[in-house]
Amino acid sequence: MSAASAVSANPSVQQIRHFNRFYTKQIGVLQEGLLSSPFSLLEVRILYEVAHRQNLTATLLVQELGVDAGYLSRILAKFEKQRLLRRTPSPADGRQHYLSLTRKADRVFHPLEQRSNEQVALMLGKLGPSQQQRLLAAMHTIEAELGTSPSSAPSPPYLLRTHQPGDMGWVVHRHGALYWREYGYDDRFEALVAEIVAQFIQNFDPRRERCWIAEKDGDIVGTVFLVKKSKTICKLRLLLVEPAARGLGIGRRLVAECVRFAKEVGYKKMILWTQSELGAARHLYKEAGFQLAGHQRHKSWGRTNLVSEVWELKL
Repeated sequence: MSAASAVSANPSVQQIRHFNRFYTKQIGVLQEGLLSSPFSLLEVRILYEVAHRQNLTATLLVQELGVDAGYLSRILAKFEKQRLLRRTPSPADGRQHYLSLTRKADRVFHPLEQRSNEQVALMLGKLGPSQQQRLLAAMHTIEAELGTSPSSAPSPPYLLRTHQPGDMGWVVHRHGALYWREYGYDDRFEALVAEIVAQFIQNFDPRRERCWIAEKDGDIVGTVFLVKKSKTICKLRLLLVEPAARGLGIGRRLVAECVRFAKEVGYKKMILWTQSELGAARHLYKEAGFQLAGHQRHKSWGRTNLVSEVWELKL
């Protein structure tokens, strides 16, 4: 038997190929356009990486996706022609350009990512809790066993995505738990957060509003909301970073994404409401250019010595 015949006859090889055929059918890879979109699987993956990675270059994309540099260059040129992609020269190396999505691409990509999230949620919805856990554990095992070693291809410390079903419960829970533990805010603060996220979902305008979710190693570690107050004014709300993920620049990135998006959609001013004792958050706001516009003493959430602050940023 030849070496090729021996490989073909290997039951493990055939089982993996069978799984590959099954899973590509499940996620719609064999469709002409992924998720009924005009984009191929690779094109959607490129849009995803550009949307969720900071200071991403074409060189890094080649390394991350394992795609031919010339082929990638043609796809990027196509995106630029369609006004979906912009290139910004790197201040450190003029030969390199950072890739980012345009406002038009943001409008295209957000519904696409929502459909992808809904497709996965529908697939998981057919399984019970224990079945979901076994499925996720199996996927984790496959990724761990077949993944590239960290020394040769380090993964990004975190990624950003838009919200999906289940995220709002996490936002309410973690705000309630962390603010109770760190500042002593009682369950009335958690109720306030629940009201904010409920209003966001019920009145969500994808053209003018966003929720960013930060993930690290598959776990949610941070979030921020940008909501519409008027045609020209938006509000930054519910910035939170998990204690274990602080120091990675997630908070700074979340604030920067809010500012970037607000400018792109045409807001003239961004405002936020915070408390004077939230030192780390206040530092991020100052760093981003916000100015303190007012403050007021108040008694809320079981605390009697709070000082609320309003901060503003002209865009």
